[in-house]
Amino acid sequence: MKFLALFLYFALMLGVGIVSMRRARDVGGFFLGNRTVGPWISAFAYGTTYFSAVLFIGYAGKVGWGFGLSAIWVGIGNAVLGSYLAWKVLARPTRLMTERLGVMTMPEFLAARYDSPALKTVAALLIFIFLVPYSASVYMGLSYLFEEVFHIPFTWALISMAVLTGIYLVLGGYIAVTLTDFIQGLIMVAGVVLLIYYVCAAAPIGGVLSGLNKLAAINPKLASPFTTTNWVGLISLVLLTSLGPWGLPQMVQKFYAIKDEKAIRPATIVSTLFALLIGFGAYFTGAFGRVFFNNQMPLLNGRPNPDLIMPQIMNQFLPPAIGLLILLLVLAASMSTLASLVLVSSSAVAIDLVQGGAPNVSRKTVLFLLRFLCLFFIGLSVYIALKPTIILVLMSLSWGTVAGGFLAPYLYGLYWPRTTKAGAWAGLITGVGLSLGLAYYYHLDGAVIPTIGTLAMVVPLGVVPLVSLVTPAFSREHLARVFGTEGVVAASPAKGLVTDDLG
Repeated sequence: MKFLALFLYFALMLGVGIVSMRRARDVGGFFLGNRTVGPWISAFAYGTTYFSAVLFIGYAGKVGWGFGLSAIWVGIGNAVLGSYLAWKVLARPTRLMTERLGVMTMPEFLAARYDSPALKTVAALLIFIFLVPYSASVYMGLSYLFEEVFHIPFTWALISMAVLTGIYLVLGGYIAVTLTDFIQGLIMVAGVVLLIYYVCAAAPIGGVLSGLNKLAAINPKLASPFTTTNWVGLISLVLLTSLGPWGLPQMVQKFYAIKDEKAIRPATIVSTLFALLIGFGAYFTGAFGRVFFNNQMPLLNGRPNPDLIMPQIMNQFLPPAIGLLILLLVLAASMSTLASLVLVSSSAVAIDLVQGGAPNVSRKTVLFLLRFLCLFFIGLSVYIALKPTIILVLMSLSWGTVAGGFLAPYLYGLYWPRTTKAGAWAGLITGVGLSLGLAYYYHLDGAVIPTIGTLAMVVPLGVVPLVSLVTPAFSREHLARVFGTEGVVAASPAKGLVTDDLG
């Protein structure tokens, strides 16, 4: 039964890739679906890219074990800050400005906004290098689950997932990704609802109130969402996982590709509700991990491993049919995230470095290179995933470094014309330097990596305006090209410019 359901799921994903081939015959179609994606599919694409096996296997288990019921604040933050405010603040100006500038990627946007080809090169390398560990963390989460539920060796599970991702992505590009996102999103909604019900109904829990009483018997602070022994760590996780998407290229890509402005409002609502359900469900169920295992963390090779908490709950305590559906939930979430990561990372080389450095290269060559790099990126991610580490550490380092480098230059670039080239460079260097420097200093300590990632995102928000105010502003002509003639409404660049209409 398990293998039949898995086979049918794989067949469906491959079918979508084949059907999407006709709309992925050029670079614009392959990477952005020619900017024709509607609100529901855009919202599901955003949500399913946001949440993956990293959430259900790495974060839900480890964060729930450490913070108990307080972990649900991470899910609430993901919905309010990571989804609702991200769409409200970023979607419209991103859609309009990227179309006005004729750009398709984050590095292209930064280069055009700040008139700096070198910024595009550095941004592209940053994406390609540091999204690899993020992709690897997703593969690890999936493989732990397959090993636990299907008893498929970790390595074989890893390779199987990689092959499937590569085939349907190379065939159909962004359209294949978004169509599968919609299907996978529906699976995730159904799976999370059942996960919450059956975890609460499982014998070790015996209902919500009983489960909370058992959790309180272990540690009273674990049974309340308003008490924790580590507020700094919890707030860092909320900010890392909620503010981080604002600067992640694979998330921002969803704003580039949306059909029109009218589609933004319904996409915002759907995306927020989706994130609230998925985030709350994952962290709420993960909070009961200590109850399931009598406060003894599962072991891998004789050592405690938090990545096994959720897979073992699904395998040991849920009915087989429900465990299968939850498996498909995690698989659906992860395949979507992987496809988006691979697509964005491949574009960093094919579009930003190759096409940007050699404008005369043919579109067919760029499209072929995009497809080839998708496969290369997947292979590199698998190689890293085979190295023993903790999922939370891998994901936090990648997320903090990439978002730390991009968030401030991207956000100020959309809204503040006074942002200068030097300010953008200062923000990128500060974010990346803090993330890598502090991670190295603390020896990739999982206890502080989320806090480091948060600092890497927040500090550049102060650095960019400080540097911009003391460095030369852009000319009015350049700002008119970026913001549109109607959007630049000030007497002098030296006094600082504002915009009243990004249209």
